[in-house]
Amino acid sequence: MPPAVVYPSRAVGTLWERRDASGEGLARLLGRSRARLLAFTTSPATTTQLATRTGLSLGAVSQHLAVLRDAGLVTSHRYRREVHYATSELGVALLEPSGRVPSGSRSGRSAGPSRPVR
Repeated sequence: MPPAVVYPSRAVGTLWERRDASGEGLARLLGRSRARLLAFTTSPATTTQLATRTGLSLGAVSQHLAVLRDAGLVTSHRYRREVHYATSELGVALLEPSGRVPSGSRSGRSAGPSRPVR
């Protein structure tokens, strides 16, 4: 066999590493407020509860939730006089790679009889 020089390919060691372990990629994609709201809806919450948790106004939370719902990232269910928002399966899939979904946070989602809000 003739002599040959063997060397490793460049950057192969970082090929499978996550580029953004901080979860900032989701914030850059959706915007910081929408990404935070999506993370806070891993368990059902009302607009008022989300406004309290995030420090956003009720109107801002409502507008962001409408966009997230239209994109299929959250679902809304009416229970008596309240509307509860929860992360959809698509929303969970978006959150999981960024490491922002606490384990077991989707269990016990029942907030009463659920019916989609139109």
